[in-house]
Amino acid sequence: MAPRASWKGHLKLSLVSCPVKLFPATSASERISFNQLHKDTHNRINMKPVDPELGLVERSDLVRGYEYEDKQYIIIEDSDLEAVRIESSHTLNIEAFVDEGEVDVIYQDAPYYLAPDGAMAEETFAVLREAMRSSGKLAIARLVMTSRERVVTIGARENGMFVCALRNPSEVRGTAEYFGNIPAGKPEAEMLELAQKLIEQKVKPFNPKDYEDRYEQALMAMIKEKLKGHKPIIAAAPERGNVINLMDALKASLGDAKPAAKSKAKPATPPVKESAAKVSLKAAVAASKAVAAKPGSKKKA
Repeated sequence: MAPRASWKGHLKLSLVSCPVKLFPATSASERISFNQLHKDTHNRINMKPVDPELGLVERSDLVRGYEYEDKQYIIIEDSDLEAVRIESSHTLNIEAFVDEGEVDVIYQDAPYYLAPDGAMAEETFAVLREAMRSSGKLAIARLVMTSRERVVTIGARENGMFVCALRNPSEVRGTAEYFGNIPAGKPEAEMLELAQKLIEQKVKPFNPKDYEDRYEQALMAMIKEKLKGHKPIIAAAPERGNVINLMDALKASLGDAKPAAKSKAKPATPPVKESAAKVSLKAAVAASKAVAAKPGSKKKA
């Protein structure tokens, strides 16, 4: 079955336009979810609206209320919403272009795929796609979906385009409340160099398949065992070694050849006296190079 478009309209740049279709780029249908059942009957529970004074009420008696103060509401009627509703638009009108790296990831929300709607649109679509690809730019446009206007970015992706709905700036929290008390001083050069070498040892191409949800997999394995009538298999949490101090942890990590995904971590090195931990930068770098050069410290292909 062909995927169903969530929006259809025209992509427009100045006087150039072509019909397009928008599709959700992600799906949550594969996530494991549970239903609430009664413990004796195993019947699925229906959630019904209850008023603290009247008890069970009909959904037809419910109205919208906006809480402007604590427990103080103003009633919003359908006519009120009609008065502020944005006129339905079927045009994805490009307003500006920005550099690809200029859009902060914190503003990126829902991802979509954009494709031409029909063979007649393919040539114009390809011209716009390749123009954005060669210039390294993202288009900024506005899109009306479900009676709400969203600002989106549009960029080239493979043979199609990638659309990302952006969060409203009012939805993004500032960092001062969370980062304001973190010291801004630089770490010791010795520790910094060791940390940089640890990063270099762990560099690899990103493949999302290497980072699948292990909890989801363990949950499905337990469900399958339950279906067989067996006791569930509980996935034990990975063991962690004791961290003596930052310097010791960095050195131990540089010499640890085990992949990060293993369930059992290599035991931490024995505690060292404080005087032994204060090694010189030259000695620490030399030691880290010697550890990295050992054949046992390299991962097998």
